[in-house]
Amino acid sequence: MIAMQYGFTLPADYDMSIIDRRIRDKGPLLDGFPRLVFKAYLAARIKDDGFESAENLYAPFYLWDEPEGIDAFLSSPGFAALTADFGWPSVATWLVWDAQLAGDLKAARYASREIATIPPHANLADIRDAAIAESRSRTGALATVTGFDPTAWRSIRLSLWSALPATSQNAQIYTVGHVALG
Repeated sequence: MIAMQYGFTLPADYDMSIIDRRIRDKGPLLDGFPRLVFKAYLAARIKDDGFESAENLYAPFYLWDEPEGIDAFLSSPGFAALTADFGWPSVATWLVWDAQLAGDLKAARYASREIATIPPHANLADIRDAAIAESRSRTGALATVTGFDPTAWRSIRLSLWSALPATSQNAQIYTVGHVALG
């Protein structure tokens, strides 16, 4: 499995209802996309529902069961339309260590994302095992994906929640506008 996310930082005065409308209109179009496990349409506002974000963000997160899904999506007319509207994003990818899909993902209303630097010469097996154990101990999460990026040496933990989670101050919280299932 491979996780993928790109994001757009939007101006502080950006009309986020544009993002809400885009998610509402385009979200269902990815249901049934080949090799997609799920796509969570994520957004955050400077002042959001019960939490605050440092910036206005639109940052979809994907879990693919095979890398060919990423290629098919990034080569699609839908992605071309996105880049025409918002610009050409950097697309982060992570090799997945573990993916726990414990509940009805369509019930997700919030997401938390934590990215951490993996120190040089660290024992990657120990970091992986600890990350998996932490992820599997998360009670209440509808899904948790953990993985790492060996290019930038970063780890990720993304969880989907039906209620606003209590998380560390290092987590980026998002609202989930739609979850598309492959």
